[in-house]
Amino acid sequence: MLIFVPKLTNRIGYTLNVVFNYLLQIDYTITTNVDFYRACTTCKLCYGDSKLDDSPFLRANDLLFSSAIEDPNPRPFQHEGLTVLFPTYDNNSVLPFDLFAATFYLVSRYEEYLPHHIDAFGRFPANESVSALHHFLDTPVVDHWALLLHRTLQERYPELPAHRRRYTFEATIDIDAAYSYRNKGILRTIAGVTRDFSKPNHRELLKERWQVLRGKRQDPFDTFDYLLEKQRQYPNLKMLFFPLLADYGQYDKPIAYTNNEFRDLIQHLGDYTKMGIHASFQSSENAKLIHTETQRLADILHRPIVRNRYHYLRLQLPQSYRHLAHEGIVHDYTMGYSECTGYRAGTATPYPFYDLERDEESPLIIHPFSVMDTTLIRHQQRTPEQAYDIYKHHIDQARAVGSSFSAIWHNQNLCDTPEWIAWRKLFEQVLVYGNTNNTL
Repeated sequence: MLIFVPKLTNRIGYTLNVVFNYLLQIDYTITTNVDFYRACTTCKLCYGDSKLDDSPFLRANDLLFSSAIEDPNPRPFQHEGLTVLFPTYDNNSVLPFDLFAATFYLVSRYEEYLPHHIDAFGRFPANESVSALHHFLDTPVVDHWALLLHRTLQERYPELPAHRRRYTFEATIDIDAAYSYRNKGILRTIAGVTRDFSKPNHRELLKERWQVLRGKRQDPFDTFDYLLEKQRQYPNLKMLFFPLLADYGQYDKPIAYTNNEFRDLIQHLGDYTKMGIHASFQSSENAKLIHTETQRLADILHRPIVRNRYHYLRLQLPQSYRHLAHEGIVHDYTMGYSECTGYRAGTATPYPFYDLERDEESPLIIHPFSVMDTTLIRHQQRTPEQAYDIYKHHIDQARAVGSSFSAIWHNQNLCDTPEWIAWRKLFEQVLVYGNTNNTL
């Protein structure tokens, strides 16, 4: 595929890379030479402000030809059942919107660089996003736009390669606290007993705590053998663990990283699954903490750490991603919202980060997720039955575009205790649904 642009900017180069390489997996070449483009007799697309010949033409908005950061007014509207951005009003254009500008606007998280409110934890809130305001947050529109472009081009060039990407299922597990009772030290145990006494079912809690501490009962948060068994049960399932190795604080309450049993657990998980650091609450704005915590995990696993998810999904652009890149992290799994489900960047597909302030593409790959268990349990207060329909919706969305369904679970929400057994059963239902008929 040959693509003509009147001027090659960093934004254009990045966006074409995302659309053709990551979303469509189609080889392409960019040219600014009008004569070379006109002489080409194979598949080609003209992107700019005027049509050059009878080949497909996509009218461009000014967004990708600028390096300024200012409100571009995306003006959402409906086209073929999809919400689209940046209308073009040109009868010569094969689409009535600038698909490349729209893609860049969402995947770069352009709106998060503009003035906005923040929530109590310093995060960009979903209700400030164009996706939530115009009710397309639960649809990976960027993936659908790419497929729409592919279909449009294939109508002119039947020889254009088919869309080759395939659906995958990814379960990522955050380990905020590996154990409920064990390995917490005397002071935290005393504090826990005090809290138990204040609860109506304190007799049952105290009995459970005592049995666990005596080794007569498994710690309820210790669901790791269960999770590894599920990975063995589903060979196509991608499972990743993110242990929190921060120092104890207001928002970070992990097991001490020096605890031998916890270290043994991390090593054991690392023998069977991919691992990443669950960077602490303050680390998104403190590069030294990322270095310290990443080194702790590297020392335990005896290998470099290349994956991260920020605790509390506390992501502040572009600094948080710059910190990761500086530490050699090349994959981040934070891109999503805590308070609701959906596609924060408009896509279910991993893609490279673009630093809008520096106007450059980064080697860091962003892995979006669409559903987190605590979102459904605490923020939206869904029942397991309601939650199952939400998981199915997002799995179906990923299947429809040949992308990745990625979700966050927590080990403590998969207990086999009466309080949590329904959520464990839901997890099993989701695994069955998500790992059946894995191909399009």
